Amino acid sequence: MNRNLLLISNSTNAGEVYLSWPRPHIQAFLAENQVKEVLFVPYAGVNLSSEGLKASFDAYESRVKAVFGELGFGLKSIHQFSDAVKAVEEAECIAVGGGNTFHLFYMMHHMGIMKPMRKRILEGMPFMGWSAGANVACPTLRTTNDMPIIEPVSFQGLNVIPFQINPHYLDAHPEGHGGETREQRINEFIAINPEVYVAGLREGCFFRVKGDDIKHYGSRSLRVFKNGKTPFELNNESDLQFLMEGM
Repeated sequence: MNRNLLLISNSTNAGEVYLSWPRPHIQAFLAENQVKEVLFVPYAGVNLSSEGLKASFDAYESRVKAVFGELGFGLKSIHQFSDAVKAVEEAECIAVGGGNTFHLFYMMHHMGIMKPMRKRILEGMPFMGWSAGANVACPTLRTTNDMPIIEPVSFQGLNVIPFQINPHYLDAHPEGHGGETREQRINEFIAINPEVYVAGLREGCFFRVKGDDIKHYGSRSLRVFKNGKTPFELNNESDLQFLMEGM
């Protein structure tokens, strides 16, 4: 498979400006692939404006476009095209922004772009996503952290990697909090889906996938979950090829 992916856990670390920490990695990815203009998918952004979804998508596009412009690349949102499928089929590169994963999946299925986007990605089109945009690269949305504010026709994702990502992964259990920890919720998932690995991708970290090769980058370690195994930590030098088995 000719995959060419940049899958980022989060857009912004606390106290930083928007898309601050991943900017050099985004710039290197786009420059490496000689991209001039990115097709942006804003469908996860549902609360950026009180004036409706169109205004939310406009605001999201404007925010991301400003950053990509500073890096020297053009960007246009898919909601500005009359034919979303054609836009995907003709895109140089696609970037999927974070937000609510359920709404992202709902819109991608509703607009009919999930299958043609998968086809383009497997043919080698550069693809990047952060947070919900990293989730959508997985087989399903079932390891998102988000509230199900809308019901998509399917939980099926792009399925361009064979494992699940849990973005923004954290180990914290706040004092006085009686609910499940992130680890407990992931353990529920792997109990029901024993064949699937889940990668807890911490803030400030990302995966780079080239073909069948995968690397982890960032200042924090990766936490990996699999039914029947004790969760374990891996670093940037670790061999992660086992995550890519099955495709």
